[in-house]
Amino acid sequence: MDRTANAVWKGNLKEGKGTLDTQSGALKGTPYSFKMRFEDESGKSGTNPEELIAAAHAGCFAMQLSHVLAENGTPATELDAKAVVTLVPGTGITGSALTLVGKVPGIDAAKFQELAEQAKSGCPVSKALGAINVSLDAKLG
Repeated sequence: MDRTANAVWKGNLKEGKGTLDTQSGALKGTPYSFKMRFEDESGKSGTNPEELIAAAHAGCFAMQLSHVLAENGTPATELDAKAVVTLVPGTGITGSALTLVGKVPGIDAAKFQELAEQAKSGCPVSKALGAINVSLDAKLG
C-alpha cells in the first residue's frame, strides 16, 4: 500500500513559498513557508512538516492502541492522543512526545500503561521515527 503527497516549492528558503497536496484531498494547495515552519510559534499561519508528522504519529498511535485494547477484551470508548514533535533548528527533529487520555472501561491503570507502551512500540509511525526519542505519557480519564 502506497500513500502519496506532493510538495511544490517556489523561491529560496527564507522568502519562498510552497503548497502541499495529498492523495486523499485532505490537503489541497495547503500553504507552507519558512515563516510557518520556523518563526510562527502560534502555528496559525499554515502547516509545516513537523505538524504533519505529529498528526500522523498521534493518529497512528491511537489506532494501534484501539486494536491492542480490543484484543485484550477491553475496547476503548475514547482515546485522545496528542503528539508534540520538537524541531531544534540546526539539529533537526529531536523527539515526538505522545500524551494520551483514554476512556477504557474494565481496565486497571497498570494494564493500561502496559498496553499503551506496547501500542507505542508497535505503531508503524513510531517505528519510522526510530532515530528520535519517542516518549509516552498515558493515563485513564
